Amino acid sequence: ALVTTGVAPPTVRIIHSGHACNIEEERYTERVYTIREGETLELACLVSGHPRPQIRWTKTAGSASDRFQDSSVFNETLRIIRIQRHQGGRYYCKAENGLGSPAIKSIRVDVYYLDDPIVTVHQSIGEAKEQFYYERTVFLRCMANSNPPVRYSWRRGKEFLSQGSDKGVEIYEPFFTQGETKILKLKNLRPQDYANYSCIASVRNVCGIPEKNVLFKLSNKTASPTIKLLVEDPIVVNPGQSVTLVCVTSGGEPTPTLTWVRNTDELSKKSRLNGGTLTLPSISMEEAGVYSCVASNNVGNPAKKSTAIVVRGLKKGRFWITPDPYHNDDNIQIGREVKISCQVEATPPEELLFSWLKNGRPLRSSERMVITHTDPDVQPGTTNLDIIDLKFTDFGTYTCVAALKNGGIPEVSIDVNISSTTVPPELTVPRGKSPMVVQEGDTVDLQCLVSGKPKPIILWSRADKEVPMPDGSLQTESYDGVLRIVNVSREMTGTYRCATSQYNGFNVKPREALVELTVQYPPVVEPVFTEIRQGLGRAFTLNCRVLRAHPSKVLKYEWKLGTRLLTMGQFDQRDETDYHVRALNREGYGEYTCEVTNEAGAGACRFLVTGRAYAPEFYYDTYSALWQNRPRVYGFKLQWTQQNPLSVDRIVAYRLGMKQTGQSRWWEQEIPMEGAIAKGELITHNLTELIKPEAYLVRLTPITRFGEGDSTDRIIRYSAPVNPHLREFQCSFEDEAVCMFTQDKTDDFDWTRHSAATRDTKYTPNTGPSSDRAGSKQGFYMYIETSRPRLEGEKARLLTPTFNVAHKSPYGTVTAAPTYCFGFYYHMYGKHIGALNAYLRQKGHSGSNSSLWNLVGNQGDRWKQAKVNIHPIASFQLVLEGIRGPGIEGDIAIDDVTIEEGECKDPPPNSKCLMQWNILFYSLLILLKVMAF
Repeated sequence: ALVTTGVAPPTVRIIHSGHACNIEEERYTERVYTIREGETLELACLVSGHPRPQIRWTKTAGSASDRFQDSSVFNETLRIIRIQRHQGGRYYCKAENGLGSPAIKSIRVDVYYLDDPIVTVHQSIGEAKEQFYYERTVFLRCMANSNPPVRYSWRRGKEFLSQGSDKGVEIYEPFFTQGETKILKLKNLRPQDYANYSCIASVRNVCGIPEKNVLFKLSNKTASPTIKLLVEDPIVVNPGQSVTLVCVTSGGEPTPTLTWVRNTDELSKKSRLNGGTLTLPSISMEEAGVYSCVASNNVGNPAKKSTAIVVRGLKKGRFWITPDPYHNDDNIQIGREVKISCQVEATPPEELLFSWLKNGRPLRSSERMVITHTDPDVQPGTTNLDIIDLKFTDFGTYTCVAALKNGGIPEVSIDVNISSTTVPPELTVPRGKSPMVVQEGDTVDLQCLVSGKPKPIILWSRADKEVPMPDGSLQTESYDGVLRIVNVSREMTGTYRCATSQYNGFNVKPREALVELTVQYPPVVEPVFTEIRQGLGRAFTLNCRVLRAHPSKVLKYEWKLGTRLLTMGQFDQRDETDYHVRALNREGYGEYTCEVTNEAGAGACRFLVTGRAYAPEFYYDTYSALWQNRPRVYGFKLQWTQQNPLSVDRIVAYRLGMKQTGQSRWWEQEIPMEGAIAKGELITHNLTELIKPEAYLVRLTPITRFGEGDSTDRIIRYSAPVNPHLREFQCSFEDEAVCMFTQDKTDDFDWTRHSAATRDTKYTPNTGPSSDRAGSKQGFYMYIETSRPRLEGEKARLLTPTFNVAHKSPYGTVTAAPTYCFGFYYHMYGKHIGALNAYLRQKGHSGSNSSLWNLVGNQGDRWKQAKVNIHPIASFQLVLEGIRGPGIEGDIAIDDVTIEEGECKDPPPNSKCLMQWNILFYSLLILLKVMAF
């Protein structure tokens, strides 16, 4: 294996495939990729660099709804199927491998689209009431969303309208729209202006987007929409009823379309819409609101009429007791005043009716029992019972009953007991319930005892900071004074306040109490897990650090290797502990654990100490990695570097495993390594006898005296060498890449890759081969098809890849012109065969092809070989040119093209004389044709 340096920072470039309309450079710095909406965007990021760079695609300049930024693509290829307009913008490919700065390239994607145009019609101020457009100025406005900007044109009937073509017509773009619309102004409408108007929107066929048009018929009946609602306003219904709203058009030409909206939002999913009729089955209180019917026909402004749906209901019944407001006393006393308040939320509020009972009997307002329903100091939906000069006989149960005027809704009843035991509340925290110390993850009950009668609702909140309660709200209601927190976390440590609410109790100053909560949790340490790779005999230190813990004062630690205790101790002022290994031996490999404990539990740092070698990193930028030995096999130059080679014992060998993709059988061999491998050194091993065109999975595993290290895989795929340093080249056209041969762009037609097994049954007989050069009907070859529409004398040229000439001096010049043998097989059978020529094309000799070989006429139904020596002095290509003869029986084929270093061995007999004779024959044939003409 050969060793050189191979570490390199990343480079990157972006190429495109998919359905691009156009790629262009702007100001030398910005590449713009234009694509039609709905097509597939495909961008590939080609990178070089070693170690192999990580690739990431990101996007900016997208709309807020575009989620691409949140899901960056870590892949070489970015593919968006059916791209939408909001996905346009700038896309960045970023490649980094830890060496130097990341490589970044960007491309701007411009998505082209054209929506259907819309024509809207408006009239100048002072609209006629009956004949809407008689002797008035009318504006027809055309709009279409597009990218690039749309170009509008107008047509009346079949006549195109332009500025100045009709004195009664004016066409212009409003300044404020910046070309987004086109207005057709009809001044003082004339009888001939009643016609069909077409607006044509075009983006000049960019990306193949066709123009779109819309037709509008203007007549003396054209009018903006008017509508009627066949419903009451408001509509008051009970929950569960079905409601039908009917909207009809009373005017408008063209016929308006009707839609319904609720509070400017969408309708509920269970609603049913049929034309102008909206049905709401089994309506709920959540569906109440303002419903609007909107009619539009693009003439004038849309018509809109609304109605409110009120769903009747009662909810949230509460009460509170207010002692005598004229005395500074929270208690109820005989001889003083007491007020009972009752509140209910009612819809509609004007239907709310209150009544009072005492001990189940109706109670009427009197001088001592004053009932009021509209207290200006409290919220709507409140009733008050004022008991003046409280007597012992007034003790009892008072009930406030809320109902709606028209019935159909269950009543809400609230009982309030007034007696000698009715006293204001007091709050206390039970003994031992503050502070509360719990473990993280436990369930804890914070408790406040509430005394008094009636017992009010208790409100819990955080007292130490403005943060939400565990359920997410700022206050949590409790009817028994207990706040239960499930799965308590460390963030819940703090002070909690319990306070009485005025509801369902006394309307007095709130009572409060505080509860302290302390949440203990085990130590949080770092690192949780790390792998350390070390060679035998080396020293190293393991470090475990405590980030946080509660309680944090009494912390103990234990170091273990496996289950064996190494050392133990207690933290003093430091928040970390170390374990030192002075010289690693074989028994020192394994998992080390540092366990740190407190009252709440333990946290552990884990270290896996191993002698495994790191994985090798394949080198993907090898120049001319693939070469071809013989017709059916190829070779590959496999290169790699070793990741962190000095961190473990010396790598003595690599295990190389290989298998054909899709197969299960592996081949293995060992590649020995002499001496230590330096960081960044490039190691080379040549793979030979690879069957063409199969792909192979290659696995490489480093081996040290510890054993096998981490493996790494890559796929090797066959492809013809691109711009190879030439030693030997062979191509039999078996794969679609045709060994990187290309068609000349300046000829008349192309060569075709073909096999006899797939030949059309309608092929021209008496010409062309019946198999490839090896005699296989499945094998491929290249040929020129001379059937119509080909004409006599038309040429097809096939170009080899460009080859570099070997043996350059340090100054870049060729020390001596090397010799190569260029060979190929040809098949020239048919009575109309034209000519086959071979040329040498060299870099720096633009437009000049040196003739190497040519042959004219029918050579019989068999393959023959041609060989010729070439002496290039610069990078070169070989050109094979087929010329069509006088008829259709003139197919010429080639196969098994070879280029070998050195002189040709065993050239075909008399090849030089044969070539000279063919030149003479072809010249004579042309002369005879001229004379005959």
